[in-house]
Amino acid sequence: MEYTTLRSILILLAVAVLVVAALKRVKLPTIIAYLATGFLVGPHGLGWISDTANTRALAEFGVVFLLFTLGLEFSLPRLIVMRKAVFVLGGLQVLLTTAGTALIAWLFGARLPMAIVIGGAFALSSTAIVVKQLAEQNEINLQHGRLAIAVLLFQDLAVIPFLILIPGLAHGIDTHFATQLVWAFAKGMLAVIIILAFGRWLLRPLFHQIATTRSAELFTLAVLLFTLAAAWSTAALGLSLALGAFLAGMMLAETEYRHQVEADIRPFRDILLGLFFVTVGMLLNPQTMMNHGWLLIASVIALMLFKTVLVTLLACFLGSDRASALRTGMALNQGGEFGFALLALGLSQGVIRPAHAEFGLAVIVISMLASPLCLRYSGVLAARLFPRDESASEHDRLQHDIGQQQLQLENHVLLIGYGRVGQNVARFLEPAGFQFVALDLDPVRVKHAREAGDPVYYGDGTNPAVLKAAGLEHARIVVITYFSIPVALKILAHVKKMRPDIPVLVRTRDDAELEKLMQAGATEVIPETMESSLMVASHLLHLLGMPMREILHKVQEVRSHRYSLLRSVFRGQDALPIDPSHAFREQLFTITLTPGAYAIGKSIGELNLRAAKVVVTALRREGVVGRQPPADTVLKEEDVMVLWGRPEDLENAEEILLRGAGSKPRALKDKETA
Repeated sequence: MEYTTLRSILILLAVAVLVVAALKRVKLPTIIAYLATGFLVGPHGLGWISDTANTRALAEFGVVFLLFTLGLEFSLPRLIVMRKAVFVLGGLQVLLTTAGTALIAWLFGARLPMAIVIGGAFALSSTAIVVKQLAEQNEINLQHGRLAIAVLLFQDLAVIPFLILIPGLAHGIDTHFATQLVWAFAKGMLAVIIILAFGRWLLRPLFHQIATTRSAELFTLAVLLFTLAAAWSTAALGLSLALGAFLAGMMLAETEYRHQVEADIRPFRDILLGLFFVTVGMLLNPQTMMNHGWLLIASVIALMLFKTVLVTLLACFLGSDRASALRTGMALNQGGEFGFALLALGLSQGVIRPAHAEFGLAVIVISMLASPLCLRYSGVLAARLFPRDESASEHDRLQHDIGQQQLQLENHVLLIGYGRVGQNVARFLEPAGFQFVALDLDPVRVKHAREAGDPVYYGDGTNPAVLKAAGLEHARIVVITYFSIPVALKILAHVKKMRPDIPVLVRTRDDAELEKLMQAGATEVIPETMESSLMVASHLLHLLGMPMREILHKVQEVRSHRYSLLRSVFRGQDALPIDPSHAFREQLFTITLTPGAYAIGKSIGELNLRAAKVVVTALRREGVVGRQPPADTVLKEEDVMVLWGRPEDLENAEEILLRGAGSKPRALKDKETA
């Protein structure tokens, strides 16, 4: 028995390695490779592995980690900012698609519980494919990209009621169904309350104590324990394991340990998700596809057309222009990975028959295969059908967001990207008397920077309308701080077309595309790895006793030859950057002193924020920004404080500054106790 299980695992791993490597070469999604692996080795393919209880258990744990990952990436602030698009557009899309496809399935002879499961599975789209393709096309922050992300966010939330609903459907829809459904949702809400309460009051202190041990193994074990315990708790209430996993991920996402958790859980997630999609692929039956070939093709076309038209009409109804609405519809017209999860859950609960599950899986897989092409050519189609909308909508929106801010500047510096590098550059420009305007695509960063008085605007630098509204025609120089080479090349093309004479500085991670950027019109390219190498070498030579004049001469010589000396290195395989020490997490953060805030009427020195490991870098009062305010500065209502520190320390400082006057801040209590 043990050898049989080991043999199955070896077969799965060997075939998965070969298929994933082959499909990666043709740039197909990894999900498709895993599905193909399951199809090849499964009972309907070569028959090397049978569909046993063990494989179904693997699939269930794959769903658990799929939902855990979703919860870990869930952002409540993002949900609040996009609430109209999320709840109205997303809610109507899920509701109408579920109802429409369920009605069609019911008319074709499916029982009502089965029709509801099929409708729910077809209503969901592929977050992995849509986000990846939009990112590759640099369209996430365009109007159709934001709308698509909003709908995907609601679809992710809609998985929760489906996870509660499907086990209730297993008993059929009869006179007791309403009672059973209400009871299932009541148990679901009880599970949510218990896990949220545990996460809110116990999770952060628990993980803080574990983190102080500095044991990576203990931290990983704690993450797995909490995840599986949450999944078990919902299963014990008669609900799905996946619901508890989602709530566990959501709770961990609210802590400062989120990124470490994501890094630690990634190996388990990737392996089990791969096995989940393999087991889903094992359900695909070529005989079913051959017997219902035309019906299958017609179903795929009908699904994609229905979702495209529905989302387009809904987006237009909510005020979007026709071009963006059409592109949103084409982005969301496929099935998704959570559709697999719902069909697998429905199959395990006996709600849906194997033949119908196989047919539904085939429809989703084929639609996912066609989706990247729809996304890639949606802009071309929208531009041909609605040329005025495609060009005017973004221009009008950006003119309102940026142009209305009265940017009447001359000879200013245009910073495209306001991350750490962009902000550091700005800090050098400001005291030197040079004006600047910055563009960035992170709404939270833009909000905090504007509260601090920085001239930063939300806008996509790859859009000519944004560049024009930001005053490119009157700018003195452009600085591009984005890492992405395709984005930098696109910005360079627009900048040089509008202002061929303007100098452009481009910051890159390394020298891989240095020559290409120079040929595209960059005046100077600054590779971070090259410059850091120069700094290390300079300090080393100085410590070794070389005169500073010779050191500066060597550095200048390397720069004048475009870093040719430093580019002669052995290159390793590209890998994700991992920072096990979690250093360099400090960031800027703005806090507005609202009425009743504890800090009002007190000096900065009295608050002893340095004890909380936070530094006050600036204070904005009545539109005037003061850098490095003295400790005796008395704070007033509506003051905007700019703080610098780690996320967890900034959260502590916010509590100190804003909590009511009835209780003393934590840092002051600690000081008095000491």
